Amino acid sequence: MGTSSLAVRAASPTGLTVVLTGGTDRAILTALGAIGSLTAADVPVALLAGARHVHVSSYFLMADSLGPGLAGLLAGARAAGATTSVDTNWDPSGRWGEDTWLRAALAQADLLLPNEAEALALSGQPDLAGAVRALAGRTGRGAARVVVKRGARGALCADRDGWRQVSLPPVTPVDDTGAGDCFNAGLITGLLNGLDLPGAAALGCAAGALSTQAAGGTGSCLSLVTASALAAKATTSKVTASEVIAPEATAPAADETTG
Repeated sequence: MGTSSLAVRAASPTGLTVVLTGGTDRAILTALGAIGSLTAADVPVALLAGARHVHVSSYFLMADSLGPGLAGLLAGARAAGATTSVDTNWDPSGRWGEDTWLRAALAQADLLLPNEAEALALSGQPDLAGAVRALAGRTGRGAARVVVKRGARGALCADRDGWRQVSLPPVTPVDDTGAGDCFNAGLITGLLNGLDLPGAAALGCAAGALSTQAAGGTGSCLSLVTASALAAKATTSKVTASEVIAPEATAPAADETTG
């Protein structure tokens, strides 16, 4: 993929993120710079027309600029034959459900990829089972897939075929920075390669787990062959709402602050 479609703001500084970790606690501090100026108009129509999948992440860092046009952008991508996904990440403002632009965008998402804490905050529900039900009804016109990232516990997949828990053998992490994004990449790759949702989630779990084996978000260089080999060791089981274990705490895995 080339860089010809990158939008350049010559008068704005490049965005910068610093990740602070200590034990199991992690905080992400972001100076937005040009990040907060991205709009739907910056995405070329021709680029969307040639895409098989369009993924949106870190929505809340760009809500004021990208939010107004995001639903239309995703609708255009779907009309052109692409599938769509959203991973909002954490909302530093704490507004969550008050964002009407996000609600419109989620209606055009085929796949929603929150972690447990984000699923609870996005849905306003007190438990994970209720959160999954609520989010499935808000996305993709009520027919979207929802995959909740559960850290070392794997992922919970929800679609028309029911709820399934996907788990991998445990790994000892060095640094879990970027693991969620690597999960997203693995899962989307799996779906585009024809895997069903649990199989794609297993590939996502493998990509996320392997990314934790070195310091930094890109310290562990992944390959599809290595991730696929680990994904083959995944176990998948059908679960009911009563079997879904609520998260032990509602605090985010990584607090995100903008400045």
